Formats: sequence, structure tokens, C-alpha cells
Amino acid sequence: MKYQPIPNALFTRNRQRLAGLLKPKSIAVLNANDVLPTNADGTLRFKQNSDLFYLTGIDQEETILLLFPDAPDEKHREILFLRETNDHIAVWEGYKYTKEHAREVSGIKTVYWTRQFESVLRTLIFEAEHLYLNTNEHTRADVVVESRDARFIRDFQSRFPLHKYERLAPLMHYLRAIKQPEEIPLLDEAIRITEDGFRRLLGFVKPGVWEYEIEAELLHEFVRQRSRGFAYEPIIASGPSACVLHYIENSKQCKAGDVILLDVAAEYANYNADLTRSIPVSGRYSERQRQVYDAVLRVMNEAKAMLVPGGLWDEYHKEVGLIMGSELKGLGLITQQDIDNQDPDWPAYKKYFMHGTSHFLGLDVHDVGSKYRRFEPGMVFTCEPGIYIPEEGLGIRLENNILITENGNTDMMAGIPIEAEEIESLMNS
Repeated sequence: MKYQPIPNALFTRNRQRLAGLLKPKSIAVLNANDVLPTNADGTLRFKQNSDLFYLTGIDQEETILLLFPDAPDEKHREILFLRETNDHIAVWEGYKYTKEHAREVSGIKTVYWTRQFESVLRTLIFEAEHLYLNTNEHTRADVVVESRDARFIRDFQSRFPLHKYERLAPLMHYLRAIKQPEEIPLLDEAIRITEDGFRRLLGFVKPGVWEYEIEAELLHEFVRQRSRGFAYEPIIASGPSACVLHYIENSKQCKAGDVILLDVAAEYANYNADLTRSIPVSGRYSERQRQVYDAVLRVMNEAKAMLVPGGLWDEYHKEVGLIMGSELKGLGLITQQDIDNQDPDWPAYKKYFMHGTSHFLGLDVHDVGSKYRRFEPGMVFTCEPGIYIPEEGLGIRLENNILITENGNTDMMAGIPIEAEEIESLMNS
């Protein structure tokens, strides 16, 4: 792996925390993600299942974790199954985990080859009453491809119909929402790499540069610092394209006088940063661009102040909406009459700010967690208000990553330039 080793105490403690949430006499099974095909004999780059990585630190395909905290034989309370390598695989694919290395990475003592899973399972499953199986229960997920987890669920339910089946996802969402001490430095490293990429751009962007050239500069900086690359498909949207929320074409030439919306960040050790900045192609904001930029920054600063223990998702977003409505009114984009006559289900501000302000962040960019759970220390959120004015060809969004603490919060991206004067100064230095 490109990234530095992670202390296995993180994964050991995560498994212990999960075991404490399982019902008595329970087995939990987690699978690696599939290696997905493209065309002919091609495949996509492998991306580990976030829950499996959270519990093992193992970053390899065809891996299975079986947890049975009440197993009569102590050595079967935590079992890791790995893809067995051979000379052919070593030549064509390179290094695969040895059992010894997997024990070192995960902290799991009992390691078998994946081909042994069925025989080991048969010795254990009839000692259990509950089977916890995993599936993707993210509220925004739209899964149309059958996953390895889905195949396991179907297979288990047909072979072991009298067991009591339980959902593992809610437990994982609960655990992963609170970041452990070892996770914060990994997020910090993803953010540090992201900052270096952004600062590199401030000296690179000028009229005539192409969006894909900006993308290439970022990728160079990210990969040379041990990142696998982008945490998500980069958005490099100049001029009117900034009003397309998920613009990923990155194919246009940046023109003098335009603003570029950059929603770009690095991944490190499977942990993700999430940054957005809006910078002027010519190195200076126009008067109108600066008005909108400052309005978004004011909303962001007020929204950040509300990301503290005890807050609640819907209440937070409602308050941010009120602040945004006031700013849009000040910009002449909506009127008091628009606000007075607005549909409560689609407030007037939604015409120019149509997305949410925050989401969980961690092993997934849109990380798991419940909107109905009050904010707690250890949670990490984005804070990303924006104003999009298609009739002016102008879109401004600003985004930082916020760690909630006992006494309030910490802006994990406080060192990344965001004030308009600092951005202009760096672009013109």
C-alpha cells in the first residue's frame, strides 16, 4: 500500500466495540467488495469495503471477516479469511498478504485462506442463533449491481433459514459516526495533501488554462504524496458550469473574468478529505463576484459555529436556510415577499442554494451516520454552503471539514486559504 502502516489497535478496538453491540450467540460476516469488470478482460481499480477495512485494516480483494464473540473455542471468536497467493498470482498481480502480515495489520490471530471459509463456517454456524450480515444502507445509495454482500445474504438465507437474521449496517453506522483517535491523523493527512494541491493551483491557474489541466496538476500532487488520487470525481467547473452541482466533464477552457468552482480533495489510507474553493481565473474577483463570495463565506462561518455537541441535523439545516435567505435578499436575488410567500417544503432560498450544508465524512466521502442522532464529539462533518446564479454564469461554493469536539469544534481545514484577499494575493504573488 502507498500509505504508512496504521496501528492495529484501531482495528482491534473497533471489533471489540462492535462485539459489544451484538446479541448473544451471534455471528457477523463481512465481505470485501467485488473487483468490478469493465469490458473485455478489464476491471476497475479495487476499492475495499469500508466496514471491512474499519474492522481489519486489510486492503485486499476476496477477504472475509467472521466474528463470533461467544464461540466456545476462543480462537474462533475472530477469524480472517484471505485470498491465497501462488507463483502465478505473484508474477501477474504482485504481493498479496501472508498470514503473518495480515495478523500484524489486523491484530487478528486466526487467519485462514478464503477457500477454507465454507468448512470453517460449518463448524460454527449451528452454535449461533443470530446472523449479522452486511448491506449498503446509505440513504443516498442506489445500488443496481448485485454485490458480494447481496449474494451472501441470498445464499445464507436459503441454506440456514431457521437462524435469526440481523442487520449489521445500523451498528456500523453508529460506530463509524464517531471517529477514533487513530482516525483523525489519517483525515488530517488527506487534508494536508489536499491543501498542497490547492496551493499548487493558485500559482498555476490563469486565463486560457483548461479544466483538465487543473485536474492533472492536482492528481500529480496527490499521487506523489502517497494518495491513491482523488477522493471522488473532481469537479473543476469554470464560469456557467459552476452552476451544475455535479459537473465532472472538466473539459472547458477557463476564461478571463470567470470564477472556477473547485470541489477537489485527496484520499489517504481510504480516508477522505472534501474541499471546495471558488477562485478567479484572472486572479481578482469582480465586485459582484466578491459580493456573492463574501455572502457564502458569512453563511459558512455561521454554519460552522452551529456544528457543536447537541445539535440536530434538521434543526441545523433549517437555521442555515434562514441565514442563507437573508444573504440572498441582501444580494437582490430574492425579496421579502418571496420569503413571506414561500413553500415551507421548498423555501425561497432553495432557488439559489438547493443542496444540504453538511454531511458525515470519513472512510466514505458521504460517510455513514444517522441524521436523527444528535451531534457528538468525534463526528466529522463537511460545511459547504453555496450560491448558484445561472443567469449570471456564477456559482460560488466553499467547503471545509469540521471535527466536533467537547468544547465546540475544530476546523480541520483552517490552514487552507479561504479569505478572498489571501486567494488573490497568492494568485498574484
